[in-house]
Parts: sequence; structure tokens; C-alpha cells
Amino acid sequence: MVFGRGRKAKQEQLTEPETPEAAAVGSAAAAAGDFRVSKGPFDVSEIESQDGYVDLGALLIAPREGLQLRLEVEEATQRVVAVTMDLDGSSLQLQAFAAPRSEGLWEEIREQIGQSVGSQGGQVEEIQGSFGTELVAKLPAGGTDGSHGYRAARFIGVDGPRWFLRGVLGGEAALDRAAAAALEDMFRQIVVVRGENPMPPRDLLQLRLPTDNAAPAPMAAPDLGQPERGPEITQIG
Repeated sequence: MVFGRGRKAKQEQLTEPETPEAAAVGSAAAAAGDFRVSKGPFDVSEIESQDGYVDLGALLIAPREGLQLRLEVEEATQRVVAVTMDLDGSSLQLQAFAAPRSEGLWEEIREQIGQSVGSQGGQVEEIQGSFGTELVAKLPAGGTDGSHGYRAARFIGVDGPRWFLRGVLGGEAALDRAAAAALEDMFRQIVVVRGENPMPPRDLLQLRLPTDNAAPAPMAAPDLGQPERGPEITQIG
């Protein structure tokens, strides 16, 4: 889908009074933006220093004891398309996308995720969580003993200035709020580096192997696993 707006006409001729509905939407968007700025995740312009973060290009990640990071690559292009944070038996996959200056992507992406999960025989449920509207998806899965069950994933999304950050919680964190608490806290600390180059909306922001940006003592730098292909169900392109 193409995002954009038509050419602006003369304001004195075509400006319409703001409706109560439009004002309510604008107020909600402003409130969501204020919450993000105060609680995270953050834009790189909103932090004082990048020192101490694990630098993955488009994402800066604060290290934590026991954290493991896995870079996931696209098989066809061999480019890094996601990073997954593994902690205490649960996981959080991260992807950052370019977004329009004046519009968010999360509402439309939620609809697309729902369609994708439904096409695979799964179900999705919209819930209100720590980051606003979230999705819990359940996909059919077979056990090694031939039994039938499902695997769950919880999708969270945050619209920032010209970027959108999506997280996918897996393992116990997908359904258990207590198990998700540490990963949610780490999601809030993520810093997105959008860059100034023009990019089409929904293009992935470039990830890369970390630089030698050391973690501050006494926190240990996270283990970085080998790049691997990411799960198909979390692709939205």
C-alpha cells in the first residue's frame, strides 16, 4: 500500500474546521507520543550519549546480565533482518522500519498480521498491554508425539519519529505477563537510529554486527549468537 498525501491546496480556500472526532484522534496520538518519549523506546535524538549500548546499526540495545542476542538473516539476500533477545527462556524479536513523518504504521500492520495468521489457520486477539494495543497470535503446531496444539506469539509495536519498532514475544513471555516483564523493560530501553536518508515507508532499517562499543562495568556484554534465519510468521513485508 502506498502511503502519502496529495498536494496541498491553498489553505485560505480549503481549510476545514477540525471535527471533534479528528481532535480526539490527534489528542490520543499526542498522548501516545508523550508516553513514548518519557517511557521509551527512544529515538537516538532523545538520549544524551550512545556509550554503553550494543550498537547494531538501526538499534542500540542496553546490555543485561544473562542476555543473549541472535541476529537473523534473510536467506536470499544474506542481510540482517532482525535481532532476537533471549532471556530466561523467553525471547523478543525486534525489527525497525521506516515510517511516514505524519502517520503511524502500527494500526495497519496489526491488520496485516491478523490476516497472515488467519491464512495459516491461527487466531489473533487484540489486547491492551504495556505499550497500548497489542496482538496475541496462536498458530497450530504439532508435538513430537503427534499431538496437536498451538504456539503463541505476542506482538507489540511503537510508532516513533519517522520509524516504527515492532517486537514479537515468544516462549513463556507470549502469554505470561510476569515472564515478559524483563523483556518489556528492555524493549523500553531500546534506542532507534533512523538516519536522515529518505526511505519508503515500511522499509527495514539496516541492522549490522555490533561495533566495539563496550558495555559499562559491572554489566557483562550479551552473548551474540551466529546469524540465523528468522521465523516466517513474523515477516510483514
